[in-house]
Amino acid sequence: MGDHDLFGPSQKKFQQKNRQWRKGNLKFTSQKRSKTLQAVTTDAPTERISSNIRNGPLANYVPLFVMLQLGVITRENEFLEEDKLEKQLKELRKAGVDGVMVDVWWGIIEGKGPKQYDWSSYRKLFQLVQKCGLRIQAIMSFHQCGGNIGDAVYIPIPEWVLSVGEKNPDIFYTNRSGNRNQEYVSLGVDNLPLFQGRTAIEMYSDYMKSFRENMSDFLEDETIIDIEVGLGPAGELRYPSYPETQGWKFPGIGEFQCYDKYLKQDFKTAAAKAGHPEWELPDDAGTYNDTPVKTGFFATNGTYLTEKGKFFLKWYSNKLIEHGDQILDEANKIFQGYRVRLAAKVSGIHWWYTDDSHACELTSGYYNLKGRDGYRPIARMISRHYGTLNFTCMEMRNSEQSAEAKCAPEQLVQQVLSAGWTENIDVAGENALPRYDRKAYNQILLNVRPNGVNENGQPKHKMAGVTYLRLTDELLERKNFRIFKSFVKKMHADQDYCRDITDLAPLQRSKARIPIDELLEATKPMKPFRGTKKRI
Repeated sequence: MGDHDLFGPSQKKFQQKNRQWRKGNLKFTSQKRSKTLQAVTTDAPTERISSNIRNGPLANYVPLFVMLQLGVITRENEFLEEDKLEKQLKELRKAGVDGVMVDVWWGIIEGKGPKQYDWSSYRKLFQLVQKCGLRIQAIMSFHQCGGNIGDAVYIPIPEWVLSVGEKNPDIFYTNRSGNRNQEYVSLGVDNLPLFQGRTAIEMYSDYMKSFRENMSDFLEDETIIDIEVGLGPAGELRYPSYPETQGWKFPGIGEFQCYDKYLKQDFKTAAAKAGHPEWELPDDAGTYNDTPVKTGFFATNGTYLTEKGKFFLKWYSNKLIEHGDQILDEANKIFQGYRVRLAAKVSGIHWWYTDDSHACELTSGYYNLKGRDGYRPIARMISRHYGTLNFTCMEMRNSEQSAEAKCAPEQLVQQVLSAGWTENIDVAGENALPRYDRKAYNQILLNVRPNGVNENGQPKHKMAGVTYLRLTDELLERKNFRIFKSFVKKMHADQDYCRDITDLAPLQRSKARIPIDELLEATKPMKPFRGTKKRI
């Protein structure tokens, strides 16, 4: 099968679906919010692109980045395979790839002690990427590597933080059975000075300030164009509700992670303030590998539909949004004025999506139900920081998933894209699992430009970028890489590589804090994209 048959027999179907989407005229709820013209969407970072690009075929170009290996810098803070990586990066550049994404691990950089930062190996890595003509998406990885799907190496959070946890294990997320999760520090201690006089937020802020100071040359010459701020396990804004290290297996519903003493007290205070001091945290939500019907909380007419259950879920999800808002505000202050995107990642929890309870979304902190949008409030929060929402599972199709687990990744992706664009922010995406096949690439392309290509200029909607997971020897195998190169070309709307597309204007300072009641106005559900049912 030749490259001209991009993604083989499915190409005709792909074109037909794109025509359906173009006829669909996507509609989004209008918002009386800031209307300053910027980029694709109102509260997105301004793209410095010329009118001839904006009004021509290049306006359909969507940048493609590739994630580097998780352990490209070792746990010992060494850059070992420089020659091999250089060859790989040159191949990516020849293929037209726009840049690479790299985890900048907190556990490596500040591993020796508080404020003892060592950026030397990452500087070598960034110099190599710069030399190869690629741009960088840098993740502020405040989480542990290891214990999540696809983790091939182990890099813990700093040992000195873990030692604090040995004396005070309540700094970590905790399930109802008392199991602690050391992947990420609990949001319950965000503002408590438990870390040798610093709060968790201050630790994250100090780290990002040091990154800015030590990487200022790469920021100033626009080699670094994206700062993705880690906000939870796997770098995602969520609770660690489905940890493989504690026995979770797909498609388990997961468990709530708010039973450390700090979050327990926070909930009791909130319940008392609401006039219900007798309310306790859920005791009927099951265990990691249960199904919704096996629990009292998620079953038909379960606790989640009661006044008490709704109060808990609102509190649980609001705490997560407040956590993300605080850290993104710090990041915005630090990187304000640089020509970068500020991004936050949201997890694609597609299992139990068509179950009334959306169980695993709820345990992860996404209060998303048929009559309540759990993603638009997050998008609205991100909008005040001129941020980008980065979403996963862009490659997944319903037909590939378990029917018993009531999976619906296609509808989930459409809901989140709709949420981001309705709130006037850019949305980027990733594939959740490694894929090298045409079907996966076709699905990403369908999501990237839901109305298809507009030959006369800017499409009605398009994603701000996609990051492919990940750079491996397997990707570079002859057949796989040939298909991948065709995918890159289609991401670019059949246009040649254009570095100018990824140029940005300086990041603006965050707007005023949005009151929680105004954020929650965004829970009002929207109609899905037209044509949604045709794509199942």
